[in-house]
Amino acid sequence: MIDLQAIQSLNRPESIAITEHARIRLTERNITVTDVIKCIASGEIIKQYEDDKPIPSCLILGKPDGEKCIHVVISHDEEYIYLITAYHPNSEQWEPDYKTRKGR
Repeated sequence: MIDLQAIQSLNRPESIAITEHARIRLTERNITVTDVIKCIASGEIIKQYEDDKPIPSCLILGKPDGEKCIHVVISHDEEYIYLITAYHPNSEQWEPDYKTRKGR
């Protein structure tokens, strides 16, 4: 199980490895690395993907600007946070709390 405190202890720009996919998505979605860092710092894990390979990942919900929610999918080891993707959750797909997908 992924521990949020362990992730937060690594939560600084030099410890975040960004995949090419994530870099493209951040640009397309107008989300900055600072937004990701703030999301991890103040957010909460809302879903664990323990079977992900090569290492488990999780979905974090946060409000980096205090208002607009973002979802960040990450994994981590002892040295790095691996940013898989980040996006603004769609109200058509998510319940108003942005923690639960509609239809589940």
